[in-house]
Amino acid sequence: MNQKPVKSGVLFAIAAYVMWGLAPMYFKALNEMAAPEIMMHRVFWSVPVLFILLLARRKLGQVIVAILAPKILKTLLVSGLLLAVNWLVFIWAINNDRLLESSLGYFINPLINVALARVFLGEKLTRLQGVAVAVVFIGVVNVLVAYGELPWVSLVLAGTFSCYGLLRKKVAVESMPGLFIESLFMFPFAVAYWIVVQPEHSNLITNDIELNSLLVLAGVITTVPLLCFTAAARRIRYTTLGFFQYIGPSIMFVLAVGVYGEPIDSTKIFTFICVWAALIIYVYDLLRVYKQAPKV
Repeated sequence: MNQKPVKSGVLFAIAAYVMWGLAPMYFKALNEMAAPEIMMHRVFWSVPVLFILLLARRKLGQVIVAILAPKILKTLLVSGLLLAVNWLVFIWAINNDRLLESSLGYFINPLINVALARVFLGEKLTRLQGVAVAVVFIGVVNVLVAYGELPWVSLVLAGTFSCYGLLRKKVAVESMPGLFIESLFMFPFAVAYWIVVQPEHSNLITNDIELNSLLVLAGVITTVPLLCFTAAARRIRYTTLGFFQYIGPSIMFVLAVGVYGEPIDSTKIFTFICVWAALIIYVYDLLRVYKQAPKV
């Protein structure tokens, strides 16, 4: 295997997950705005950024092909809805000092992927994967018993993103054209919200340059990590790429506890220990399978 693409693929993967991990700092900078308003800008500015990128990379034809295929379009409509829920809950959680729960959600995400693959794709769980899923279940039950409520932010983020990934895995369209179509589905609602609600901080004429720059950056914050992710996926094994996915929630955890001072009690610590233990089991199993697989 050529080492240069592999090395660049690793760098792209690290860049993608570091940016996703640091994204809460961007949304915290917009803390004075309501979550739907921030979501509106994320959708609105993603569309022109994605259009320019697709035009530059000559991939608009893929968008047209996907739009003309009813089955693909219906799938992207559902995946777009899941993505919208994921984005909105994530923004709301950050701006309501629940970044720790968001971090937990993205730690749980790969293990929910394993469960969904078993149910919907017929993929068999290895014994160790089954143990990992069971350990995470114990962590979630721990929160339920201690607080009398499910960690809904974590479960919604993990569930929506896992289901989103499952749908995108089954639909025959690349990530960027697919994201553009999903954003187009959300776009009319973003415009309607802007016109009807007329949120206070979204009048670009009365805003200062700093705020307007932050708002426009929402499109870049959304698309650049995805570009790095797709570049990494083309250069390294997908299994290898999976080893980097814990960078994002790890950074979120450090930000939540070390920077933003979110409280972490014994119940949360035990739940995170369960999740981290499950991830160690899961990664060990991935490494075992990876070493046994024939090298290309």
